[in-house]
Amino acid sequence: MLSALDRRDRPPEEGAAAGLQGFAVDKTFLSSLKGILLETELALTFIIFICFTASISAYMAAALLEFLITLAFLFLYATQYYQRFDRLNWPCLDFLRCVSAIIIFLVVSFAAVTSRDGAAIAAFVFGIILVSVFAYDAFRIYRTEIVPRATQGDQQ
Repeated sequence: MLSALDRRDRPPEEGAAAGLQGFAVDKTFLSSLKGILLETELALTFIIFICFTASISAYMAAALLEFLITLAFLFLYATQYYQRFDRLNWPCLDFLRCVSAIIIFLVVSFAAVTSRDGAAIAAFVFGIILVSVFAYDAFRIYRTEIVPRATQGDQQ
């Protein structure tokens, strides 16, 4: 078996299926805690997008943008494709994605609930649930991936 670094440095093999080998889905990731968190964020963001589309279409762009960003992170993590971009600090990017989503959905959810529309109130409720999921994800990323790196740097 070749490691990810060996496969990345070699030119792609010829054949019809060779181009899709890098996009094989890691099913263990999808059933891990991080995979379940990303799937939950994706589902709740889609529900909020539908609620905003039904009530206040001015706020649907924020939900759609966060849906696409979360989908991209889920794709990159599930296919292990993020390992090809080794110069990026993925835990930091993921942490910033969660923090920005918390801020955006808090503002948009509280702004939407002022309309007193049924779908907007549903979007508010799902938005608060989504904010708590994003907050847990950000806390988990900070505790497991960002803090250990900082303490390793202090010991050296």
